[in-house]
Amino acid sequence: MAQQVRGVIARSKGAPVELVDIVVPDPGPGEVVVAIAACGVCHTDLTYREGGINDEFPFLLGHEAAGTVESVGEGVDSVAPGDFVILNWRAVCGTCRACKRGRPQYCFNTFNAAQKMTLTDGTELTPALGIGAFADKTLVHAGQCTKVDPTVDPAVAGLLGCGVMAGLGAAVNTAGVTRGDSVAVIGCGGVGDAAIVGAHLAGATTIIAVDRDEQKLNWAAELGATHTVNATDTDAVAAVQELTGGFGADVVIDAVGRPETWKQAFYARDLAGTVVLVGVPTPDMKLEMPLLDFFSRGGSLKSSWYGDCLPERDFPMLVDLHQQGRLPLDKFVTERIALDGVEKAFHTMHVGEVLRSVVIL
Repeated sequence: MAQQVRGVIARSKGAPVELVDIVVPDPGPGEVVVAIAACGVCHTDLTYREGGINDEFPFLLGHEAAGTVESVGEGVDSVAPGDFVILNWRAVCGTCRACKRGRPQYCFNTFNAAQKMTLTDGTELTPALGIGAFADKTLVHAGQCTKVDPTVDPAVAGLLGCGVMAGLGAAVNTAGVTRGDSVAVIGCGGVGDAAIVGAHLAGATTIIAVDRDEQKLNWAAELGATHTVNATDTDAVAAVQELTGGFGADVVIDAVGRPETWKQAFYARDLAGTVVLVGVPTPDMKLEMPLLDFFSRGGSLKSSWYGDCLPERDFPMLVDLHQQGRLPLDKFVTERIALDGVEKAFHTMHVGEVLRSVVIL
């Protein structure tokens, strides 16, 4: 029987979000209803509200979440009621050309729930990234649920569902950072700081944080950066080169996603080094550079989608590392808020006052 619960929606472009009653249907074949315990406030949700993803309003926001499986539909055997899960937006299909080539991290046909959640008047909702977790409960595909240690703090676990995984995975999975590497990270919000944590975890010995905000640089230092560079009054490229013997870093991660920061990343890397773009550009952004520079510097230029993660492989492992005290995920949780605090959290995130606000349900 369908349930009526609370959820945070964006009804129209740029309008403040609203806390309203929504209807969650019983799970159909391959679907799961999850009672949400915690959900991080991610910049992607703000981008949805601003119409930067698409115009399929109204949106049910929230996607960086963890909770408990309440009920499952026909044919679901990967999770069961009572399982504690992290939600993900890469439910790999196993049959597309990427999956068949052994590259499921690039799956081109990820699963979402077939049924729609609605407003009480029947208006269909578009769940953010196929999840919609700023709600007491949500409906997802079973493949979007990854079981992890149920003793972990839900506020911490949920962060692996998006931002932390994106940044940490950019360093560990996409860039392949290894012991002894030098790494620079441009942009030290939640994703950039997660890349710093990933570089530290992988054994990088020089980790340079670059930002214009001194508070963000302080957070980066607490999370493993060995050096910080305030790009407000310092040439970031020259500073990275100076800190790496004049050569540039082995890996530079652009967690901002603008043409100017990508150019900084490109020129701040060593010859044959790696640039990873994890910050998401807007459709209007363009890049103009001499083609000879691409040829003469060699190396790899990559983008990182969701940290090139495989949730079933990465989420349990990272939760275990956190439980062992080796991965300080708790340091990303700046504040815990109620479901009606999302609009205010968008503001505090936009002005850089938090690494993550987390909704607790």
